Amino acid sequence: MRQYLNLLEHILERGRKKGDRTGTGTLSVFGCQMRFSLDQGFPLLTTKKVFIRGITHELLWFIAGDTNIKYLVDHGVNIWNEWPYENFKKSRAYKGESLEAFIERICQDAAFAKIWGELGPVYGKQWRNFGGIDQLKRVIEEIKRNPTSRRLIVSAWNPVEVEEMAKAGLPPCHTLFQFSVSDGRLSCQLYQRSADVFLGVPFNIASYALLTHMVAQACDLKVGDFVHTFGDAHLYLNHMDQAREQLAREPRLLPQLTLNPLVKDLFAFTFGDIEVKNYNPHPAIKAPIAV
Repeated sequence: MRQYLNLLEHILERGRKKGDRTGTGTLSVFGCQMRFSLDQGFPLLTTKKVFIRGITHELLWFIAGDTNIKYLVDHGVNIWNEWPYENFKKSRAYKGESLEAFIERICQDAAFAKIWGELGPVYGKQWRNFGGIDQLKRVIEEIKRNPTSRRLIVSAWNPVEVEEMAKAGLPPCHTLFQFSVSDGRLSCQLYQRSADVFLGVPFNIASYALLTHMVAQACDLKVGDFVHTFGDAHLYLNHMDQAREQLAREPRLLPQLTLNPLVKDLFAFTFGDIEVKNYNPHPAIKAPIAV
């Protein structure tokens, strides 16, 4: 994962200070790219521990077309909680509940969760129902039918619904991905318009690498490369010490990903069908999330 550490170094050395919507401030560069050969190991960061269970459940949540945090919190994944909570705090229904009390009610009260756990038409909705089109299903069908196509694209950026997404959280940061088949290998390129490089990007790398493996298996292909392309790649100013701590650590051998070989349908994968083996990272490094 030297590619990721090189990106951290590049931002620290070349980044320009910018304000941002959270008021935290960033060091930012525009236009970067990383490439990972997926047959060389699963690209899960080793210079700090990354929450692979959360990555897996989140990806399954996207693939299912779900946009409500209840599935995630029911499985102990809390990475999306702050955005619906902030939305709830602005409502008349808010009576001073803490984030913990809000999440507990999401778990226990289905009617409450249906209203206040909803994020709006975010990733899962766009992947599976972009103006009535199931993009994910269509792209898999096209890979099987016409693997040389240059139109194997799934977009989460729907201009008609961007403002609706923003009301409950954020317009999609990882906005578009494209598959390519060459010599029986499936590669994927992600375009990410905005990237929290310390907290978010390690998740994004592993998530899209996992998606590429899953789609490849569903299409009877081997894996090729994952290419990660950025618009605004930034470190928040309150992540500087954490980034430098990570850069002082030596990368370790990458883990291996194992998928249940009996699953040949992308939409049939469950959490138990996905296993990461021999993951031996350095300890986690905590950092505040900017909302």
